[in-house]
Amino acid sequence: MKENTKVYSGESKVKTGTEIRNLFLEFFEKRGHKVVRSSLLVPDDPSVLLTTAGMQQFKRYYTGELDALKDFGSKNTASVQKCFRTSDIDEVGDESHLTFFEMLGNFSFGGYYKKEAIQYTYDFIAGKDWMNLSIDHVSVFAGDDKDKIPPDVESEKIWKSLGIKNIDKAGREDNFWGPTGAEGPCGPTTEVYVKGSTGKSVEVWNIVFNEYYRQCDGKLEKLKTPGVDTGMGLERLAMVAQETPTIFGTDLFSSIFSSIIPIIGDKPVEKIRIIADHLRATVFLIADGIEPSNMERGYVLRRIIRRAMLAHYRFIGAGLNPEFYRDPAQEIINLYSREKQYENLKNKKDLILTTIGKETQRFSKSIEMGLKFFEKHIFVRRKEEGKPFAIASQNYTLSGKEIFDLHQNYGFQVELTREIAKEKGFLLDEDGFRKELEKHQEISRAGVEKKFGGHGLMFDTGELKAGDKKELEYVTRLHTATHLLQWALRKTLGETVRQMGSDITVQRLRFDFSFGRKLTDGELQAVEKLVNEQIEKKLPVSFKEMTKEEALREGALAFFKGKYPNTVKVYSIGSESSGGVISQELCGGPHVSSTRDIGTFKIVKEESVGEGVRRIRAIVL
Repeated sequence: MKENTKVYSGESKVKTGTEIRNLFLEFFEKRGHKVVRSSLLVPDDPSVLLTTAGMQQFKRYYTGELDALKDFGSKNTASVQKCFRTSDIDEVGDESHLTFFEMLGNFSFGGYYKKEAIQYTYDFIAGKDWMNLSIDHVSVFAGDDKDKIPPDVESEKIWKSLGIKNIDKAGREDNFWGPTGAEGPCGPTTEVYVKGSTGKSVEVWNIVFNEYYRQCDGKLEKLKTPGVDTGMGLERLAMVAQETPTIFGTDLFSSIFSSIIPIIGDKPVEKIRIIADHLRATVFLIADGIEPSNMERGYVLRRIIRRAMLAHYRFIGAGLNPEFYRDPAQEIINLYSREKQYENLKNKKDLILTTIGKETQRFSKSIEMGLKFFEKHIFVRRKEEGKPFAIASQNYTLSGKEIFDLHQNYGFQVELTREIAKEKGFLLDEDGFRKELEKHQEISRAGVEKKFGGHGLMFDTGELKAGDKKELEYVTRLHTATHLLQWALRKTLGETVRQMGSDITVQRLRFDFSFGRKLTDGELQAVEKLVNEQIEKKLPVSFKEMTKEEALREGALAFFKGKYPNTVKVYSIGSESSGGVISQELCGGPHVSSTRDIGTFKIVKEESVGEGVRRIRAIVL
């Protein structure tokens, strides 16, 4: 099997993915946009696990919290952003779906709006000196009666003035985007379609006109200054530009395929695509500091490594080769490290290969244990029942509970259990498995309800969530301790330390902060000591309300990434009579009235959660 890797042969000078990246940035730089580097796949937005769109690093510029002109020297930016999404993970293997992809985007924070944005889009796609492609059709927002959002008549008129006649109209589901996370900027969209080599029309560019801010409760508010947020998948654009029938036929994947085929054969192609996509995503996730685990981002990474491994398992049949990933992963590192923005992959090569290797070895052992589970607990039981188990004609069925046990205790995804079932000749009660899984998820959700995540409501606190008053008292102590922890970290490590997220449950506090290395034992001890010293001083904790601008002028810290109201609470720890204020932050509260109420502060763990981001878990006694 060989994917079609024919490149675009028209008048356009575009030949490779590298040239498309460079051409896009050159186009917008010539039009007054500041080129901004891709942010990490670990976002600074606590409402999402991973970076899913190019606009995520710019969210606060749309709300006016940050000033693009001050930070970038322009109200307009452009980037090639690394993105990762699991929403289409089950579709990976077809012609166009990926988990990891690169998003080309141009953004404006009050610099221009619909007329200029659509003109730029038309010029880049259709311009002979740029992509030189024909626009097949576009779509615009048809309006939404429920939320009283009017149709986008203006965009329709602009497209018509450019000679585009085929214009579709669609509602909220197709032509309204955002926000990323629980709340944020959003608005109507216009989408651009180009006909591919197979004759099928492919959506290549989505232009979002951010004119609303959606609150957590779903309410829409008009933004003071509307903005432009666009996203165009590099892989899809390369597919239509290079006239290949699938994204996997482009030069972005051809050498990766060549490294996979000698290991596992040349078919079925869908499985090779899964391995190529998942290993590419794995390389970039690890390079940005994520490690496999059973929690959050680490779980996502573990899942895609194991999915790639299961695709490999289905090829070779006789078992798993834990080293199968090595050549493809090295090829991915070599391919992308040639790009200036991904040069760091060279320095992360050993880390990437070692991390994948540990995970594949771990999963191999899990599968061995799972097979023993089959033999010991299922085959033997069937034998004791006097039933010849491994005879296909008997149609013996593995119960939902047994499938769930394999899934929960040994990491067996249902796909793997299906493969073993096929080999051994028995059926699966997958409906029963789904019921067991739902039961488990309900129990998990009940536990999550006791978490403090910044948006919950319990009693009259506005922020904290707890099961009873005793739990509320404990998380309140932890909440105030978090402020002291941030102060102590900045005191010990320097004021470049920035809060990157926090989470408080009835068991512990978790605090993420920017720092480039592991803390030494001495530094951790110093931080813990500083916090406990302030607790022993019995410092007063107070707040006052003021405008956000006044709070920032007074030096209050505001590292949370959500949208602040015009009037905010500023919590202070310490006072003039106690020797001065040591901590002053914008916060919704509640807090203890004196640090003496916190108790003894203890750090239980310090770890990495991404490149340049560390995490501390702590408790109070």
